[in-house]
Amino acid sequence: MPNRIPRVLYIDDDPGLARLVQKAMERRGYFFEHAATGETGLTRIAHGGIDVVVLDHYLPTGTGLDVLAAMASLSDHPAVVYVTGSAETAVAVAALKSGATDYVAKSLDDDLMELLASAIDHAVERVRLNRAKLLAEREMREARERAEMLLGEVNHRVANSLAMVAALVGLQANALQSSEAKNALAETQARISAIAGVHRHLYTSDDVRTVEIGDYLRSLAGELDASMKAAGHHALINVEAVSFPLATEKAASVGVIVTELVTNAMKYAYRDQQGEVRIRLVRIGESVELRVEDDGIGWDGTGTPQGTGLGSRIVKAMAHSLGATVSYGGGAGTSVSLQFPG
Repeated sequence: MPNRIPRVLYIDDDPGLARLVQKAMERRGYFFEHAATGETGLTRIAHGGIDVVVLDHYLPTGTGLDVLAAMASLSDHPAVVYVTGSAETAVAVAALKSGATDYVAKSLDDDLMELLASAIDHAVERVRLNRAKLLAEREMREARERAEMLLGEVNHRVANSLAMVAALVGLQANALQSSEAKNALAETQARISAIAGVHRHLYTSDDVRTVEIGDYLRSLAGELDASMKAAGHHALINVEAVSFPLATEKAASVGVIVTELVTNAMKYAYRDQQGEVRIRLVRIGESVELRVEDDGIGWDGTGTPQGTGLGSRIVKAMAHSLGATVSYGGGAGTSVSLQFPG
């Protein structure tokens, strides 16, 4: 209630006591309103602006407990100081259980006004603190929503910018005569597209801190399949990936690794013949295991890699960023696996 005088509503059918309470409240600087029945009081509370309700137990129709029950459905109801007879301890306990902030035992001596005023002072302070807390929580929630919206817009623009860069790299490749240079630029284009794919998933996600890795890998595999077929490679890409949220920076590294391994398998495993490249990603406890394998000519990770070896160096660099090591399986074909914290 910053910069506003607290407003007290007194619900009681005793006009004489209501006048005494009014004088006590106005001396303390509060606005005072009076309702003689529970129904009238509830109507006034529903209009808003009441900070504290002083509620007598015995009312013309029903009791103050009935009023408390009706107030329970209000999202921001005022604090309640319940007034009971001096011997009605059970009623006071029932009122506190029903949502009253405090209670005062009604008596005929001069202490009643002082006790009531003190209870109202405490209730006003409690309302002020609660409303300040709700306001701070709402402001934090709104700030977080604005930040998430802005992050989504940033990821949208980054994805579009990276897609434009990839397209420019493709145009540059088309303008070259050297097949070696064309291939190098095509691989660069694929790496850029892999990272752009992460940002595309981020701007459609409710949580920009993570990417649904299974969905991302299936989308990436589709893009790789289309681009490799356009380059004359006809192996099939099969994805088996459990979908779960993975930290954004880890998803980007996984995307680059998969792009390199699939591209290498397409180029060297089958020598432009039909075959299959399998991408598997599973969660094992607190770790994630990624495996890319083919049934081609095979390579166990030793000796000189085919091509420039840049792809192998990129895979190792991305694996290092994930806190993983690259291992090669034996047997036919090539099997590359990594395990890293998920």
